[in-house]
Formats: sequence, C-alpha cells, structure tokens
Amino acid sequence: MRIIALDARSGRPCAGFGDKGTVRVDPGKLHHRGEVKLAAPAAIVRDSIVIGTSVLDNVRANAPRGIIRAFDARSGRQIWTFDPIPQEGGPDRDWMGDSRHTTGAANVWSVIAGDPALNMVYLPTSSASPDYYGGLRPGDNRHANSTVALDAATGKLVWARQLIHHDIWDYDTPAQPTLVDITRGGRRIPALVQPTKQGYVFVLDRRTGAPLFPIDEVPVPQGGVPGEWLSPTQPRPRLPKPIVPQSITPDQAWGFTPWDRGKCRDLIAHYRSEGLFTPITTRGTITYPAASGGANWGGGAIDPVRQIFYVNSSRVASVIKLRPRKPGGSGTVQLSAHEDVSPMAGTPYDVKREWLLSPLGAPCTPPPWGGLTAIDLRSGRILWDVPLGTINDRLPIPLPVDITLGTPNIGGPVATGGGVLFIAATMDRNLRAIDMRSGKLLWQDRLPGGSQTTPMSYVTGGRQFVVVSSGQHMWFQTPRSDELIAYALPAK
Repeated sequence: MRIIALDARSGRPCAGFGDKGTVRVDPGKLHHRGEVKLAAPAAIVRDSIVIGTSVLDNVRANAPRGIIRAFDARSGRQIWTFDPIPQEGGPDRDWMGDSRHTTGAANVWSVIAGDPALNMVYLPTSSASPDYYGGLRPGDNRHANSTVALDAATGKLVWARQLIHHDIWDYDTPAQPTLVDITRGGRRIPALVQPTKQGYVFVLDRRTGAPLFPIDEVPVPQGGVPGEWLSPTQPRPRLPKPIVPQSITPDQAWGFTPWDRGKCRDLIAHYRSEGLFTPITTRGTITYPAASGGANWGGGAIDPVRQIFYVNSSRVASVIKLRPRKPGGSGTVQLSAHEDVSPMAGTPYDVKREWLLSPLGAPCTPPPWGGLTAIDLRSGRILWDVPLGTINDRLPIPLPVDITLGTPNIGGPVATGGGVLFIAATMDRNLRAIDMRSGKLLWQDRLPGGSQTTPMSYVTGGRQFVVVSSGQHMWFQTPRSDELIAYALPAK
C-alpha cells in the first residue's frame, strides 16, 4: 500500500515527500497478500493526510485491525494512528465486557470526511470481525459501526456515535459523512449527515456528535445461535423516517406471476423474518434491507442553500445462514453473482449469503427495488421519494417503454446549483438528470457499460460539464467498459 505525492503542475513525484514522493504503508501481519487494501481516497485536513483501509470480510475472526493512519502532508512522516477497537488497558477496555476476545477490523473502507475549520476528521467505521457471528466479541463493540470524530492533528477522539450495537448483519457504516450547515431558530449549526445500510439517516452536530433529531433505543428481536451475544436494543432516529422498508411478511411477497409469488411467500415463511436486526441463525434469516442495500457506498448529495439531502438506496432482501463448520472446510471465500460462502475461521460456523429471489429471478420483496429520496434537513421531513432504475434490460422480450420498478444501485448522486441532480448507479446503465425540487426525470442517456459510479460536475470556459466513468460491477453483470464519458451544456 502506497501514498504518492505528485506536483500538480508537472505531474512529477514530490522529492521531499517520503522516499522520493512515495510513502509505503505497513498493513501489519497478514495471512495473505491483498487482505488489507486502500479502497478510498485520503482525507486531507490542513497538514494531515488521513487514510483508512479495506479489510477482507468474514475470512477469519482475528482479522487485521482497522487502524486509521495520518501522515504529514509535507514530509510524509506518520504522525498518529487510531484503532477503533480499544486495546486492553485503554479507557474503553470494557467495550466487550470480557477481555478474552478475538476480533479485528472495524475498519474504514469508505470515504473519510474532514472539516478544516474545526480541524476534525469523521470516520464511518465498519463492523468488527467476523461480520455474522459475534460470540467471540461480546458487548457493544464500540467504536465499530459508528461515526467517529478525531482531532486531525493528533488523532485524539473528540466524540463517537455508535449506530449499531454488536453488529452481526454486516451493516457497516457505508458512506462518507456529509457535512452541511443547518439553520434552526436563526442559528447556524455545523451538522453531519450519516446515511446507513439499514435505511436510517442520522443527523448530528459535527462539533459534539449530539443528535439534531432524537435517537431512541428500541428493543430488537432476540434468540441467536448458542454462544452469541446480542444487544437488547438498537438506536433508531425519530426523524428522518427510514428511507427503505425494514421488514417483510409472507403476505407481502411479490412475483411476476401468481406462481412465483407463491414460491416467494413460501420462502419468506420458511426463514426467520422478524424485521430489522433479526438474529442470524442456522435456520436462515432474511435481512431486509440486505447488507448491500439501504444507502450504500455512493453516499448522498447536498443542496446547501435549501438544506436538502439527496440519497439513493437499494431495497432488496437477502438470506443469511450460519452453517456448522466442517473439519478441513475451505478457508477462502467462494463467490458468485447470486451467492457466496465465507469461512469465518476461528468460529464454530461458516456463513452462506444469497439474494431472496423468486424462481424467475425477481426479488421476493415488492418494488421499487431502488429509490431516490430528498430529505429536508431542517425539519427531517421526506420531500419526495421516487423509484430509481428500470428493469427492461432484465426482461426476455424488449419493451417500447421503461418499466420503472427501480433497481438495486451502487454509486451516488451529484447536486448542482442549477437545480439538477445527476445520478448513474443503476443496473440499467443510464445516467439520469433529475429535477431536485420534484424528483421528476428530466433526461437520461445510456452508458456503454456499467454505471456503478458517482458522476462529477464542473464549470470551465463558461460551460458546465458532467463526467461519469463506465465500468462494471460483479453483482450487476452489466457489460464491461473502461470509458470516461463527458456531457456539456451549450456555452453561454
């Protein structure tokens, strides 16, 4: 893993940074190459370069720790580290209630946010390892599954807000915290907006972590596998309301035909399905939204004048099943587009994950399967919510009109001062322009390959440009591409 500093004018390495422009980051002791990676851009706050890491999930209980590192922006010298998992003897050593624990990760694979005025960085942390069995890590597991604020100069903890206690659902904090100033009672409040996989949007004072809308601790389902530790409650913001459904019953099953709807009804009845935070068991548990769902990697966009937050979400379910480990079982992840099996070495179980689909390939949950939501950050009210994406590409016979049932999506929106929101992200390969006041589709264009990305917009020479990359994501199996596509408004 490397950090490289280049002269912005010449493109040449900065000779005074690290070793001739490069700093090598030591990931620590690994079981194999690639277990720890750099997956997101660095956050630069004043003179500090702050990075997280992506740690391979569910391979082993004692996974590498998700250590955050900061380097001096001029010399490349490492100036501090922060471990979200408190060490024995530290101020949070009782985070598990038992010092005999086996865990790692709680890493930051998503994007870190920074506030130069406050000289603070904000970390969206993931779950402790492994994701789906926590019997070796009893307790709340802070500061995993949290938004954590650090002093950018020293790495000292300023505040932390845990968004899930003792995660066993892989509900990492998946997206960059969005920083915006919110007006209340004539006062300007420096705020932070944190979207989550479970469909909650937390709005906090970014100076202190205090919630700007009340957060309740609510009882959640119990009854895990032997040896598991479960939190009796989980945090739930009163506002905004969840942007995705969080439970499914057999009578809500969906299908293209009565036959496959009946099959979905049987599937939902077969598995545990008691709403958000149903424990993962050997019977199999429906997680809705799936760990890939809710608001995810792309994060949200802000209209800072109207103080509106725009965020896309996926609204499909998956089935997670623990299986007793067999002696000599596989030690690697077995991955496909429809399911995967992970070893979780060091625990009594491996884990199988698959989508909750009908025999015809339709999600068993009712559409829309993807959506785009606008939230007023002053009141917490949802202003509009529209389906995002069409399923035409998934139909065996082409249709002349779009079937807008929404699709799962990966990638975020970009908001513009002209009142137009641009978003790709969907399974149908389209880049869309959306009216920010109404959610109405204004324009769309088809990309050559996958659209699982976030556009960017800029103005130069009197013209506004929108640029988007087109690639592919394994889950969506769209055509491959390696192109950058630029669109522009006419010159004034």
